[in-house]
Amino acid sequence: MGALVSVEGIDGAGKRTLIDGVGAALRARGLRVATLAFPRYGRSVHADLAAEALRGGHGDLADSVYAMALMFALDRAAALPELSKMVADNDIVVLDRYVASNAAYSAARQKESADGETVRWVGDLEFGRFALPVPALQVLLDVPTAVAAERAHRRGELDESRALDAYERDGGLQQRTDEVYRELAELNWFGPWWKFRTDDDASTLITRLAEIVAR
Repeated sequence: MGALVSVEGIDGAGKRTLIDGVGAALRARGLRVATLAFPRYGRSVHADLAAEALRGGHGDLADSVYAMALMFALDRAAALPELSKMVADNDIVVLDRYVASNAAYSAARQKESADGETVRWVGDLEFGRFALPVPALQVLLDVPTAVAAERAHRRGELDESRALDAYERDGGLQQRTDEVYRELAELNWFGPWWKFRTDDDASTLITRLAEIVAR
């Protein structure tokens, strides 16, 4: 049975770049590594409906914090068989966002902190009712909000398919989400967290992940 690790952070934090690098390094050590990104755009009707709502579709769906959170949660719930098989077949599974992203963005939209009702609801829904596996480690990319925003903007300019959605265009939301993420990390919400800063050596994270697998 493999270890489940999620990499979290606001839009433009560099999650995909870190995951690609860490995955390659772990494979070089002989470990079986699988990755999965949430939301599963292009594969999940719930994720696609949420994406369309964030670009103005489906009436007032995007206005409801709980409705949007439920769409993202249903995407993960539908992925449970696939995720379970990945964990069973590999030494480590690294996720590009997971339940904590839903908690952080939803609480930020409600202008709540990590100890508020919205975060509790997300945890109860996804880890409780939907029985999603709890990660062995959650890694928060600790990147300045302004730097992440510039990366996301540049990415959207270079790739039309990744143009900024309503969440990404809202600088205030990104800042509040970053604050909730930091609070979740301080609370060790649903297990241990590790903050990874832009100037940190990736080898330290790679070593820690290899140690988790070896337990």
